[in-house]
Amino acid sequence: MALKDAVTGKQQEAPARRAATAPPPLSSGDRLTRREFERRYEATAYVRKAELIEGVVYMPTPVHYGGHSEPHAHIIGWLVAYCAATPDVRLGDNATVRLDIENEVQPDALLRLEPAAGGRSRVSEDDYIEGPPELIVEIAGTSATIDLRDKLRVYQRNGVQEYIVWQVYDRRVDWFHLIEGEYTPLTPDEPGVVRSKVFPGLRLALPSLLDGDLARVLAVLQQGLASAEHADFTARLAEQPEAKT
Repeated sequence: MALKDAVTGKQQEAPARRAATAPPPLSSGDRLTRREFERRYEATAYVRKAELIEGVVYMPTPVHYGGHSEPHAHIIGWLVAYCAATPDVRLGDNATVRLDIENEVQPDALLRLEPAAGGRSRVSEDDYIEGPPELIVEIAGTSATIDLRDKLRVYQRNGVQEYIVWQVYDRRVDWFHLIEGEYTPLTPDEPGVVRSKVFPGLRLALPSLLDGDLARVLAVLQQGLASAEHADFTARLAEQPEAKT
Protein backbone atom coordinates (compact mmCIF):
# COMPACT_ATOMS: atom_id res chain seq x y z
CA MET A 1 0.00 0.00 0.00
CA ALA A 2 1.26 3.45 -0.88
CA LEU A 3 1.88 5.91 1.96
CA LYS A 4 1.45 9.69 1.95
CA ASP A 5 4.33 11.93 3.00
CA ALA A 6 3.27 14.08 5.97
CA VAL A 7 5.05 17.17 4.62
CA THR A 8 4.58 17.05 0.85
CA GLY A 9 1.37 15.04 0.72
CA LYS A 10 2.87 12.96 -2.12
CA GLN A 11 2.42 9.24 -2.33
CA GLN A 12 5.43 7.26 -1.05
CA GLU A 13 6.30 3.67 -1.84
CA ALA A 14 5.79 1.35 1.10
CA PRO A 15 9.04 0.13 2.75
CA ALA A 16 8.16 -3.50 2.12
CA ARG A 17 7.69 -2.82 -1.59
CA ARG A 18 10.99 -0.90 -1.81
CA ALA A 19 12.78 -3.83 -0.17
CA ALA A 20 11.16 -6.25 -2.59
CA THR A 21 12.38 -4.34 -5.65
CA ALA A 22 15.96 -3.81 -4.38
CA PRO A 23 18.56 -6.20 -5.84
CA PRO A 24 20.00 -8.90 -3.58
CA PRO A 25 23.31 -8.10 -1.93
CA LEU A 26 26.48 -9.05 -3.76
CA SER A 27 28.16 -12.13 -2.29
CA SER A 28 31.40 -13.91 -3.06
CA GLY A 29 30.75 -17.07 -5.05
CA ASP A 30 27.58 -15.81 -6.74
CA ARG A 31 27.20 -16.94 -10.35
CA LEU A 32 25.89 -13.98 -12.31
CA THR A 33 25.73 -12.40 -15.71
CA ARG A 34 27.78 -9.22 -16.06
CA ARG A 35 24.61 -7.16 -16.19
CA GLU A 36 23.27 -8.59 -12.92
CA PHE A 37 26.72 -8.30 -11.34
CA GLU A 38 26.80 -4.57 -12.12
CA ARG A 39 23.25 -4.09 -10.80
CA ARG A 40 24.08 -5.69 -7.45
CA TYR A 41 27.53 -4.10 -7.22
CA GLU A 42 26.15 -0.58 -7.68
CA ALA A 43 23.46 -1.25 -5.04
CA THR A 44 25.88 -2.64 -2.45
CA ALA A 45 27.51 0.50 -1.11
CA TYR A 46 29.73 -1.18 1.48
CA VAL A 47 31.58 -3.28 -1.13
CA ARG A 48 34.71 -1.46 -2.29
CA LYS A 49 36.00 -4.06 -4.74
CA ALA A 50 34.42 -7.05 -6.44
CA GLU A 51 35.20 -8.85 -9.68
CA LEU A 52 33.31 -11.15 -12.02
CA ILE A 53 35.62 -13.86 -13.34
CA GLU A 54 34.17 -16.50 -15.64
CA GLY A 55 30.70 -15.69 -14.27
CA VAL A 56 31.70 -16.06 -10.59
CA VAL A 57 31.86 -13.18 -8.08
CA TYR A 58 35.14 -12.72 -6.19
CA MET A 59 35.46 -10.30 -3.27
CA PRO A 60 38.93 -9.77 -1.77
CA THR A 61 39.91 -10.06 1.86
CA PRO A 62 41.22 -7.01 3.82
CA VAL A 63 44.41 -5.61 2.29
CA HIS A 64 47.73 -6.37 4.01
CA TYR A 65 50.38 -3.66 3.97
CA GLY A 66 53.48 -5.67 3.06
CA GLY A 67 51.58 -8.31 1.13
CA HIS A 68 49.74 -5.93 -1.15
CA SER A 69 49.54 -2.21 -0.31
CA GLU A 70 53.23 -1.29 -0.51
CA PRO A 71 54.00 -3.47 -3.58
CA HIS A 72 50.94 -1.96 -5.26
CA ALA A 73 52.24 1.55 -4.54
CA HIS A 74 55.66 0.69 -5.99
CA ILE A 75 54.10 -0.59 -9.21
CA ILE A 76 51.94 2.51 -9.53
CA GLY A 77 54.98 4.75 -8.97
CA TRP A 78 56.88 2.88 -11.69
CA LEU A 79 54.00 3.23 -14.15
CA VAL A 80 53.36 6.88 -13.26
CA ALA A 81 56.99 7.66 -14.11
CA TYR A 82 56.57 5.94 -17.48
CA CYS A 83 53.34 7.79 -18.27
CA ALA A 84 54.85 11.14 -17.26
CA ALA A 85 57.47 10.69 -19.98
CA THR A 86 55.15 9.09 -22.53
CA PRO A 87 52.26 11.33 -23.56
CA ASP A 88 49.03 9.62 -24.63
CA VAL A 89 49.68 6.39 -22.71
CA ARG A 90 46.92 6.11 -20.12
CA LEU A 91 47.26 4.62 -16.61
CA GLY A 92 44.54 3.07 -14.46
CA ASP A 93 44.54 2.02 -10.79
CA ASN A 94 41.77 -0.44 -9.83
CA ALA A 95 39.65 0.64 -12.79
CA THR A 96 36.65 -1.49 -13.71
CA VAL A 97 37.26 -3.29 -17.01
CA ARG A 98 34.47 -4.96 -18.96
CA LEU A 99 36.03 -7.76 -20.97
CA ASP A 100 33.14 -9.99 -22.00
CA ILE A 101 29.71 -11.15 -20.85
CA GLU A 102 31.14 -13.16 -17.92
CA ASN A 103 34.16 -11.09 -16.96
CA GLU A 104 34.34 -7.67 -15.33
CA VAL A 105 37.57 -7.12 -13.42
CA GLN A 106 39.39 -4.45 -11.38
CA PRO A 107 43.09 -5.06 -12.00
CA ASP A 108 45.55 -3.47 -9.61
CA ALA A 109 47.08 -1.44 -12.45
CA LEU A 110 46.84 -1.13 -16.21
CA LEU A 111 48.27 0.77 -19.16
CA ARG A 112 46.25 1.39 -22.28
CA LEU A 113 46.45 3.15 -25.63
CA GLU A 114 43.61 5.09 -27.16
CA PRO A 115 41.97 3.45 -30.23
CA ALA A 116 43.54 6.09 -32.53
CA ALA A 117 46.96 4.88 -31.40
CA GLY A 118 46.09 1.23 -31.97
CA GLY A 119 44.57 0.45 -28.56
CA ARG A 120 41.75 -2.07 -28.28
CA SER A 121 39.97 -0.60 -25.26
CA ARG A 122 37.71 2.42 -24.92
CA VAL A 123 36.08 4.41 -22.14
CA SER A 124 32.31 3.90 -22.10
CA GLU A 125 29.69 6.60 -21.65
CA ASP A 126 29.31 5.57 -17.99
CA ASP A 127 33.11 5.92 -17.51
CA TYR A 128 34.24 2.28 -17.42
CA ILE A 129 36.87 0.63 -19.61
CA GLU A 130 35.52 -1.72 -22.25
CA GLY A 131 37.84 -4.11 -24.06
CA PRO A 132 41.35 -5.29 -23.27
CA PRO A 133 44.00 -2.81 -22.07
CA GLU A 134 47.46 -3.41 -23.51
CA LEU A 135 49.08 -4.15 -20.09
CA ILE A 136 47.59 -5.41 -16.83
CA VAL A 137 49.40 -5.83 -13.49
CA GLU A 138 48.10 -7.89 -10.57
CA ILE A 139 49.67 -7.93 -7.09
CA ALA A 140 49.17 -11.54 -6.03
CA GLY A 141 49.34 -11.83 -2.28
CA THR A 142 46.57 -14.17 -1.18
CA SER A 143 45.07 -14.16 -4.69
CA ALA A 144 47.94 -15.89 -6.53
CA THR A 145 45.87 -18.94 -7.50
CA ILE A 146 43.17 -16.81 -9.13
CA ASP A 147 45.63 -14.43 -10.79
CA LEU A 148 47.75 -17.21 -12.31
CA ARG A 149 44.90 -19.47 -13.35
CA ASP A 150 41.44 -17.99 -13.93
CA LYS A 151 42.48 -14.40 -14.60
CA LEU A 152 45.40 -15.46 -16.76
CA ARG A 153 43.06 -17.45 -19.00
CA VAL A 154 40.56 -14.59 -19.15
CA TYR A 155 43.20 -11.99 -20.03
CA GLN A 156 44.78 -14.31 -22.57
CA ARG A 157 41.47 -15.09 -24.26
CA ASN A 158 40.43 -11.44 -24.40
CA GLY A 159 43.70 -10.27 -25.96
CA VAL A 160 45.49 -8.42 -23.14
CA GLN A 161 48.91 -8.09 -24.77
CA GLU A 162 51.03 -8.16 -21.61
CA TYR A 163 50.26 -9.42 -18.11
CA ILE A 164 52.44 -8.98 -15.02
CA VAL A 165 51.84 -11.02 -11.87
CA TRP A 166 53.85 -10.10 -8.77
CA GLN A 167 53.68 -13.04 -6.34
CA VAL A 168 54.69 -11.14 -3.23
CA TYR A 169 55.01 -14.01 -0.76
CA ASP A 170 56.94 -16.16 -3.26
CA ARG A 171 59.24 -13.24 -4.23
CA ARG A 172 58.53 -13.82 -7.90
CA VAL A 173 57.41 -11.64 -10.81
CA ASP A 174 56.09 -13.18 -14.04
CA TRP A 175 55.72 -10.97 -17.10
CA PHE A 176 53.74 -12.61 -19.91
CA HIS A 177 53.52 -11.50 -23.55
CA LEU A 178 50.72 -12.64 -25.87
CA ILE A 179 52.02 -14.47 -28.94
CA GLU A 180 49.53 -16.09 -31.33
CA GLY A 181 46.85 -16.19 -28.64
CA GLU A 182 49.01 -17.69 -25.88
CA TYR A 183 51.03 -16.15 -23.07
CA THR A 184 54.79 -16.59 -23.22
CA PRO A 185 57.00 -15.43 -20.31
CA LEU A 186 59.39 -12.59 -21.08
CA THR A 187 62.95 -13.47 -20.13
CA PRO A 188 64.98 -10.93 -18.13
CA ASP A 189 68.46 -9.99 -19.34
CA GLU A 190 71.59 -10.81 -17.31
CA PRO A 191 71.12 -7.97 -14.76
CA GLY A 192 67.51 -9.13 -14.30
CA VAL A 193 65.78 -6.43 -16.33
CA VAL A 194 62.61 -7.21 -18.31
CA ARG A 195 61.61 -5.02 -21.24
CA SER A 196 58.07 -4.53 -22.52
CA LYS A 197 57.30 -5.58 -26.09
CA VAL A 198 54.24 -3.31 -26.25
CA PHE A 199 55.45 -0.15 -24.48
CA PRO A 200 58.99 0.67 -25.68
CA GLY A 201 61.22 1.94 -22.90
CA LEU A 202 59.19 0.32 -20.13
CA ARG A 203 61.84 -1.62 -18.21
CA LEU A 204 61.58 -3.37 -14.86
CA ALA A 205 64.57 -4.36 -12.71
CA LEU A 206 63.18 -7.49 -11.05
CA PRO A 207 65.82 -8.01 -8.31
CA SER A 208 65.53 -4.37 -7.26
CA LEU A 209 61.74 -4.53 -7.20
CA LEU A 210 61.77 -7.66 -5.03
CA ASP A 211 64.29 -6.08 -2.66
CA GLY A 212 62.19 -2.94 -2.28
CA ASP A 213 64.86 -0.77 -3.95
CA LEU A 214 62.48 1.63 -5.63
CA ALA A 215 65.26 4.11 -6.43
CA ARG A 216 67.04 1.48 -8.54
CA VAL A 217 63.75 0.45 -10.20
CA LEU A 218 63.17 4.05 -11.29
CA ALA A 219 66.80 4.49 -12.36
CA VAL A 220 66.55 1.51 -14.72
CA LEU A 221 63.25 2.85 -16.04
CA GLN A 222 64.93 6.18 -16.75
CA GLN A 223 67.47 4.35 -18.91
CA GLY A 224 64.58 2.99 -20.93
CA LEU A 225 62.97 6.41 -21.20
CA ALA A 226 66.24 7.82 -22.56
CA SER A 227 66.48 5.11 -25.22
CA ALA A 228 66.01 5.56 -28.96
CA GLU A 229 63.12 3.07 -28.97
CA HIS A 230 61.19 5.20 -26.51
CA ALA A 231 61.87 8.35 -28.52
CA ASP A 232 60.57 6.64 -31.67
CA PHE A 233 57.47 5.43 -29.80
CA THR A 234 56.55 8.88 -28.47
CA ALA A 235 57.10 10.35 -31.93
CA ARG A 236 54.68 7.81 -33.44
CA LEU A 237 52.08 8.59 -30.78
CA ALA A 238 52.40 12.33 -31.45
CA GLU A 239 51.51 11.71 -35.11
CA GLN A 240 48.10 10.29 -34.21
CA PRO A 241 45.27 12.82 -34.90
CA GLU A 242 43.56 12.34 -31.51
CA ALA A 243 46.86 12.37 -29.66
CA LYS A 244 47.37 16.01 -30.56
CA THR A 245 44.11 17.20 -29.02
